Amino acid sequence: MKRLITSLCCLCGLAGGTVVANEVPQVANVMARRTTSLNGAWNYIVDVQEEGYYDYRMKPMRGGFFMNAKPQRPEDLIEYDFDLAPAMQVPGDWNTQDERLFFYEGTVWFKRSFEWHPNGTNRTLLYFGAVNYEAHVYVNGKFVGHHVGGFTPFNFDVTEQLKEGENFVILKVDNKRHAEAVPTQIFDWWNYGGITRDVLLIDVAPTYVENYRLRLASTEIDKRGTRPVTFSVKLNKAEAGQQVTLDVPELKLHQVVTIDNEGAASVTMKAKKVQLWSPENPKLYQVEIRLGEEVIKDEIGFRTIETRGKQLLLNGQPIFLKGISIHEEKPNGGGRANSTDDAHTLLSWAKELGCNFVRLAHYPHNEYAVREAERMGILVWSEIPVYWTIAWTNSDTYKNAERQLTDMILRDQNRANVIIWSIANETPHSPERDQFLSRLAKHARSLDTSRLISMAMEVTSASNFKNRLQDNMHEYVDVVSFNQYIGWYRDVNDAAKMSWDIPYDKPVIISEFGGGAKYGLHGEKNQRWTEEFQENLYRENVAMLDKIDGLAGTSPWILKDFRSPRRVLNGVQDYYNRKGLFSDRGEKKKAFYVLKEWYKQK
Repeated sequence: MKRLITSLCCLCGLAGGTVVANEVPQVANVMARRTTSLNGAWNYIVDVQEEGYYDYRMKPMRGGFFMNAKPQRPEDLIEYDFDLAPAMQVPGDWNTQDERLFFYEGTVWFKRSFEWHPNGTNRTLLYFGAVNYEAHVYVNGKFVGHHVGGFTPFNFDVTEQLKEGENFVILKVDNKRHAEAVPTQIFDWWNYGGITRDVLLIDVAPTYVENYRLRLASTEIDKRGTRPVTFSVKLNKAEAGQQVTLDVPELKLHQVVTIDNEGAASVTMKAKKVQLWSPENPKLYQVEIRLGEEVIKDEIGFRTIETRGKQLLLNGQPIFLKGISIHEEKPNGGGRANSTDDAHTLLSWAKELGCNFVRLAHYPHNEYAVREAERMGILVWSEIPVYWTIAWTNSDTYKNAERQLTDMILRDQNRANVIIWSIANETPHSPERDQFLSRLAKHARSLDTSRLISMAMEVTSASNFKNRLQDNMHEYVDVVSFNQYIGWYRDVNDAAKMSWDIPYDKPVIISEFGGGAKYGLHGEKNQRWTEEFQENLYRENVAMLDKIDGLAGTSPWILKDFRSPRRVLNGVQDYYNRKGLFSDRGEKKKAFYVLKEWYKQK
């Protein structure tokens, strides 16, 4: 079987991570395009023994498991007989839609039929918001592409594979963990498998706007209140002479740019009386970008973010980031969050806590979440899953991480609320790690100079109630951030005695702190897992944090309890990380009120 799968990869041009011909660069702002949704019920077959590249005439067992496989040429893959296969909702994860798949890590095949009618000479792209973790995509039995990475969008040009009338898409989805993957083999959240975000057909002209960026060019403002605004645009083809029009009616900006030989154009303009986006005033401007008959509409805000010594400045004014960390999990119970409603509920809880900032950990969250946070006036830290013990010396691992970083930045580069790109979390120190992460930091800065770079570091030196942060990556980040669990993993009941030595002239964010409690379990403040223990831990921690020089914000761990296979304590954890200030059902724990009161004073 391994030989057959390897053969298929070679036939499809996947060896060494080569991009297949059908894959096209990520298309920005799919929400504003002409699209057809393929969300809804998809048939699925669970392929426990990787038999899917065998005889396509086999029948699935009752409930959708393969049986009676016979060897067959994998390049002849055509439509499986899904007649006996059940269906599940897309977007969604298989772990919470089929109780037999709660712990499942492996391959599941998905199929969806749909009607398609060509629109003149236009092209059709097949777009996936995210598939976790590896996807092989077939349209009408023909292989169109392969993608690795569970949290970023990708799309293929499938025009040549489609036909008038009835069509079908088949996906081989595999969420198995690997030591050389990103994230690596061990991580502390649920490995939800499946097609976890939207699936769309995008109708585009042969030449279309691939991506664009609109933002303040600098922090400068002249005496008349005029600010420089820069606009750049990239087409899918290098067709010099094409003209793209930008309109921002409220700012009276109207600009026509001419595409160069690289398929791109950029211009800097002057805008008067720009209202800057902020948590208190999340102002968004209506924007239109036109190429021929294509009109892309967006809502874009303008703001500046910078550092001055140990201060963090939003729109030139010091700001304290009153934050919370969030996993992309549904508000009530488990399952991958995948809608604006999910995002709005979680972010509303953060607002109720008094937050102006969220850390979207530990991977790029759904675009719905980032946009909803922007509308609600919530600043965002966005992160890629370079988590714990990555394979630092593996060149393919680095390429994987760099692509996820690139895709995250390209998708959200017009979101005013995103102020920090984070390149890692809790990575053990080594020269190989420093080289890997410094390359990522430089790459992020080459793509975007309008945001800050950070990462969640580890504290490696502590003695006699004095903690010292030392990390070679301080040279490459704009904000020094680190996780600390005093009162939980170490020095229980001693948090208030602690002091910190952070020898860098940069703002400091405590990217994680906290401890576990089961909602409704009560006892003495020194009794682990009780709400009183967590409540006291928060009291002692905020007293300690108030003494840190240069503290510019915090994002405690975490908003709500979330599923994790590492958390097995029967009757308490039950496969949940219980560090949430809300339970997995949205019930407030006592520590919620401690943090809320502290944030009121900031």
